[in-house]
Amino acid sequence: MAVPISAWLIFLAAIFLLLMLDLWVFRRRDKEVTLKAALWWSAFWIFLALCLNAFILFWRDEESAVAFFTSYLIEKSLSLDNLFVFMVIFEYFAVPTRYHHKILFWGILGALLMRFVFIFAGLGLFSMFHWIIYVFGALLIWSGIKFLLQDTQDKVHPDKNVAVRFARRFMTVKAEDTSGHFFVKENGQRVATNLFLVLLVVESTDIVFAIDSVPAVLAISRDSFIVYTSNVMAILGLRALYLALAGMMHHLCYLRYGLSAILIFIGVKMATSGVYHMPTKISLAVIFGVLLATIVASLVKSKSTVAKGEMA
Repeated sequence: MAVPISAWLIFLAAIFLLLMLDLWVFRRRDKEVTLKAALWWSAFWIFLALCLNAFILFWRDEESAVAFFTSYLIEKSLSLDNLFVFMVIFEYFAVPTRYHHKILFWGILGALLMRFVFIFAGLGLFSMFHWIIYVFGALLIWSGIKFLLQDTQDKVHPDKNVAVRFARRFMTVKAEDTSGHFFVKENGQRVATNLFLVLLVVESTDIVFAIDSVPAVLAISRDSFIVYTSNVMAILGLRALYLALAGMMHHLCYLRYGLSAILIFIGVKMATSGVYHMPTKISLAVIFGVLLATIVASLVKSKSTVAKGEMA
């Protein structure tokens, strides 16, 4: 179903206004965002996504609405692994907590632009080369296996990041600056700060995440409006979700296994699509079930560990 250009313009204008509101509210002062505020913002973004989902149901049809929600759930669940990576990056560069939201805002803004390019490039490849679906399927299966075998700590090496090495080689970096700016003036010269290096790492690692998440969402729908809007709504709430869950991410000990299973499942679905077309509702049920089981099992395990520690 063709989406009128007016729908795209309204959606993009709404996102722009929401980003400006978010920027104005959070960046009035560089201060640490409270847990209560982060939870409210996270709930707000989820509520907006569900409102858009309901609008798509009434505007278009049930199939489009289910595809949107499934794509949103995939992107949201894969984004949970991003939160671990953000924690590693912030710890490596010793970024004060009060600056986390600032880096994540600009990082997410860059992610929205890059996802736009990745999604439409992927759709273009699908339209020109049908066999690319099998390549993407194999890529997702391989990513799922790698997820299972590789720990998050091993996936992030800020000191080896190409963008950071390039910046350090061709730019003056004032590592000890604590002003909270990306660039400062020193002896009349504009120099980069550690915060700018952190932003480079966040932006470059998102490209790696997009290689997994974009094919996974394209396995659910080839509708550009559904794919991009679901991606955007999931990414927009990522910063608030990080600020809300950063303190308890270590409790999700089985999350890696759940995400691995989801990627492998979607990869198999995509690779076998020429033989069997799996209904989107079944995909949604499997993905939701795996994610729920993973979170519940992780929390039970964490509670058991804490109880044993108290008994000891």
